[in-house]
Amino acid sequence: MGRLFGTDGVRGIANRELTCDLAMAIGRAAASVLARGGRRRPVFVIGADTRMSADMLEAALIAGLCSVGADVIKLGVLPTPAVAYLVGKYKADAGIMISASHNPAEYNGIKLFNGEGYKLADALEEEIECIVLDDAESPLTPVGGDIGRVTVAENAVKDYIDHLKSTVLFALDGMHIAVDCANGSAAMTAPRLFQELGADAHILFDRPDGVNINDRCGSTHLEALAQYVVENGLELGVAFDGDADRCLIVDKNGQLIDGDQIMAICSLDLRERGKLSGNTVVGTILTNFGFTKFCEENDLRFIATKVGDRYVLEELLLGDFAFGGEQSGHIIFRDFATTGDGQLTAIQLLSYIKRSGRELTELATVMTRYPQLSINLKVSAKGKLQFHTNAAIKAAIKAAKNALGTTGRVVVRPSGTEPLIRVMAEGLDDTLIREQAEAVATVIREQLCD
Repeated sequence: MGRLFGTDGVRGIANRELTCDLAMAIGRAAASVLARGGRRRPVFVIGADTRMSADMLEAALIAGLCSVGADVIKLGVLPTPAVAYLVGKYKADAGIMISASHNPAEYNGIKLFNGEGYKLADALEEEIECIVLDDAESPLTPVGGDIGRVTVAENAVKDYIDHLKSTVLFALDGMHIAVDCANGSAAMTAPRLFQELGADAHILFDRPDGVNINDRCGSTHLEALAQYVVENGLELGVAFDGDADRCLIVDKNGQLIDGDQIMAICSLDLRERGKLSGNTVVGTILTNFGFTKFCEENDLRFIATKVGDRYVLEELLLGDFAFGGEQSGHIIFRDFATTGDGQLTAIQLLSYIKRSGRELTELATVMTRYPQLSINLKVSAKGKLQFHTNAAIKAAIKAAKNALGTTGRVVVRPSGTEPLIRVMAEGLDDTLIREQAEAVATVIREQLCD
């Protein structure tokens, strides 16, 4: 993780940490790095989620891009994976998404994509950091007709929805579902997508006002969706996060179907259709142990990466694999997308349910989810750095691992997107994992928390 970029772009409190000056500098540096060696003026597409600060940051980014001679195509409000797709569709050199994903409204972020729609390699992010933070090179300052221009893509939402629709084998006619848009980007696309696919979709939390994104809704707050599904007798509920690059599901009983379970269901479908290259699924070190057992029982190969969908994608590309994702709902169908896509995940799963004629509750039984407890501890940037060298914390983690033995595990790590240390314990004994997670968390609070 670099000085500016975390596991999912640059992120911070808008107008305090992520300022207009910083956004403009990132725009200038990104255009300089990503256009290097090009034969024409570079073209960037730029989209945003529904946060109040998006307009401000977009204006600053565009000013930076145009000031070094890059042209900009404004996509408007739409999901992160739409930006990744439209980079290629519109033959742009790079894409920018302004979003802080599942974070509260006061945060915002800048995600960069290359001309193929993939998140930037670490080396390119480091080059941009050096220009922004160290004045490693002076970006060009063109004048007259060489300054960049701005245009608007009027059909961006339609083009993205048409792409999503093209990936499913069956329409969703007759399915009665609820869709939680998290008052975010999905509010611009999900109602139309599910309507055009034929589903009877009850659309929830689709009234963004700039500050209600992810507020007691979306994939990080499933309580309202679960209650709505049960009270209205629906088949299931779909929840996206603020920029709709992740998806979680609740079944007809309001029970969570997480990313690991979605991967289990979809991996069997992909294999049955001959679409699971290498008979392999890629997850992370936080993937539930129950998924590992599922893979063993079904003769599937499982590869675990570091946490972050960018690392899942790197492994998919390295091994030329087709499918992988995270428990949080970042699922990558590489045949159709270059990044996690919540709406793509939802319609792939729903299409399979429709084709199979089976209920989600039944399909989810292919995997047994082991008890797992996560504790998030807020720390300062300094605390995140001290975590790696703190002897007392290392001793507490070692003691927890010894206590869990071969029946469980503990994973402790700094978040790549938030000021948090995350403690996760998993195992067969629910009481034991809770005790050990709390023991580690107590030491972290004593050592690093204010």
